[in-house]
Amino acid sequence: MRVVVFSTKPHDRQFLTAANAGRHELVFLEARLLPETAALAAGAQAACLFVHDHADAAVLATFASLGVKHLALRCAGFNNVDLSAAARHGITVARVPAYSPHGVAEHAAALFMTLNRRIHRAYNRVRDGNFALEGLLGFDVHGKTVGVIGTGKIGVCFAQIMRGFGCRVLAFDVARNPAAEAIGAEYVTLEKLFAESHVISLHCPLTPQTRHLINARSLVQMREGVVIINTSRGPLIDTGDVIEALKSGRLGALALDVYEEEEGVFYEDLSGQILADDQLARLLTFPNVLVTSHQAFFTQEAVTAIAATTLGNLDDFAAGRPCPNALKA
Repeated sequence: MRVVVFSTKPHDRQFLTAANAGRHELVFLEARLLPETAALAAGAQAACLFVHDHADAAVLATFASLGVKHLALRCAGFNNVDLSAAARHGITVARVPAYSPHGVAEHAAALFMTLNRRIHRAYNRVRDGNFALEGLLGFDVHGKTVGVIGTGKIGVCFAQIMRGFGCRVLAFDVARNPAAEAIGAEYVTLEKLFAESHVISLHCPLTPQTRHLINARSLVQMREGVVIINTSRGPLIDTGDVIEALKSGRLGALALDVYEEEEGVFYEDLSGQILADDQLARLLTFPNVLVTSHQAFFTQEAVTAIAATTLGNLDDFAAGRPCPNALKA
């Protein structure tokens, strides 16, 4: 089967080619999938997409006219796909539902520890010959209360790491996960989690209910100086509101691996350009903000698993078998 792979970087080519082992004809494109690039899928039976590719109704109509029958997402999120339009055009869609949850959870923990102990600032200072300690004071993690919003596989892994530090873990989700309770996480209301947590880490999906979950109203319910970590979905946070909370001091520190306007910025080298996003530029001026470019998933184990599952989904499509990772509208 001929598969056009959008938004590819060198690691995509490396790991997808290895997982493919010659079974399918993979055509790698650097271009993101947009209405104006959809025609690049001409001659393919399937398209492989990543988080910043747009499979909206217009794109899917183009795909249908070109004979593209399948979409293989090499990510867990699928907010970028119009599943109803895909169903109308008879286009099957599958994703990678899980891939090394430990990698994302470990990155969230690393962001928190780096912020708390000012490792990023200390690293730069020492390289400049500044060995002073002023401005590098952190706090003991042991004994603190950590709130985990979303207790799927990644949330539970993060909770387990925090329990290992000797933290009390409060959890919130629409459905309880026995695995979270088994490691000592305590399910509470969102209001109680906000009020009592020294650290809050987001591990929930993006839905209409969770969009801008962290906003001016929720921030005032939190402890003064709370630390917030987001390795899940950018729009869970209202960026303008957290900037105001950082300026006032209510928000003690912020770690982001995702950002609500990251498309066209993250995964690109913009070092020789002026950053046009004023809110992101403002965030980067705060010494108590740490931003990484959607790299929490980026471990050898996770990328290998993503490639293997993606090619497995394509195998199911090609063979006409039911795909266990298929998505329905």
